[in-house]
Amino acid sequence: MELEQVYRALTVLRAPLQRGEYDLHRLVGEALAAAELPAEHEKKLAPRCRIDFLCGGVGVEIKRGKPGMARLLPQLARYCACEEVAGLILVSEGSVRLPATLGGKPLRNLCLNRLWGIAL
Repeated sequence: MELEQVYRALTVLRAPLQRGEYDLHRLVGEALAAAELPAEHEKKLAPRCRIDFLCGGVGVEIKRGKPGMARLLPQLARYCACEEVAGLILVSEGSVRLPATLGGKPLRNLCLNRLWGIAL
């Protein structure tokens, strides 16, 4: 599964800000299913390392608000260190400046606020 294919499937999301993180999980799962992209929810990659979705080799991590980089980057690096993960998409309400690659694997941020046309 290509990173861009999964990314495009998720661009249909229009999530209100008051939703909880598990509501966002449901919306992401529905978007992937609608695009006929099989995904595993809460996929265990290693001990104490569970990603929100694994869609082929593309990991999808979901964060409410604007996640803090001090905790976020090490978490994403753990996912990228796993053999099963070929690339990673961070779905977040707020925009996050991420490197283009992490651990030699492509990394993208899908900002839900921007999907609405709002830059917060």
